[in-house]
Amino acid sequence: MNEPMGKMTISDVAEALGISKTTVSRAISGKGRIGKETRQKVQNYITEHHYTPNVIARGLAQSKTYNIALVLPGDYYLSELPFFQNCMLGISRAAGEADYDVLISMVTGEDLSQLQRVVEYRKVDGVILSRTLVEDQPLQFLMQHHLPYVAIGSTREKNVVQVDHDHVNACRALTEHVLMQGFRRIALLGGNCNHIVTQQRYKGYQEALRQAGMKKEAGPVYFDIEDEVTVEKIADELIHRGTECILCMDDYICLRTLSVLTRKGVRVPKDLKVASFYNSQLLKNQTPGITALNFNTTELGEAACRMLIRMMNGEEVPKHTLQDYELVVKESTRV
Repeated sequence: MNEPMGKMTISDVAEALGISKTTVSRAISGKGRIGKETRQKVQNYITEHHYTPNVIARGLAQSKTYNIALVLPGDYYLSELPFFQNCMLGISRAAGEADYDVLISMVTGEDLSQLQRVVEYRKVDGVILSRTLVEDQPLQFLMQHHLPYVAIGSTREKNVVQVDHDHVNACRALTEHVLMQGFRRIALLGGNCNHIVTQQRYKGYQEALRQAGMKKEAGPVYFDIEDEVTVEKIADELIHRGTECILCMDDYICLRTLSVLTRKGVRVPKDLKVASFYNSQLLKNQTPGITALNFNTTELGEAACRMLIRMMNGEEVPKHTLQDYELVVKESTRV
């Protein structure tokens, strides 16, 4: 099997060393029976002559595509775009280091056609899910096929390899910080209830309240907040209630909340404290600075991709890996 790569092929290597093309191919792939000395001789020769095996040809020899599918939701909110972009950056870095390319597969609602094609036609060696849901059809589809896959995010399915940020402990830590400041009339503004991350963040909030000996809720809890009109209605109610602190589950909700409070003449932190369970560029330049949780989403993507590559290489990997977080306390929760 010839592999054009610059001016050199496997045939050239075989002829130069006086061995068969099959022997050269085995030495390069690391598979098949071949003597240690012969393998080393081939490796030394190709290193000396700067020969890089063609990935496509190598893939054919090993029954691999050297492609990874990244499943992205087609119905994402605009505020989620930075998260997916940073994850893609990390995935691309890790994939490139292992000579893999990344194919994007969009899934919108019940339309799994793109994912089905790449999996059923064997266009990829593995799949990374970029989001987990309570009703998770892409995950259910992958569970029915014999193909390595990793979920970015947590899931209730015990046998799924998951790489996620430690949202529960992170949100518990931020809530504990607010409680330690002496605030008790707290409101929580949350996102889509079908997203596992929403439930994880809510769990951390509840654990902090429970450990503080408080009731299940310190104040009103709102979910499925999608627009500023909804936030404005909620803000009116919270101001009327005498709420001391608003905890926002993500950066988008926090930004909308700050905008509404500014229009209403409510001063942060003097009149009302605000914090976010997720930090991003949306909140970086806010004045006053916003107390928030930092998560490195680029590293999350890298970790997920490296985990998938290990699985594709036949290695045993942990089922659930949690990435760390950083609680950044700023002026928005200052007493």
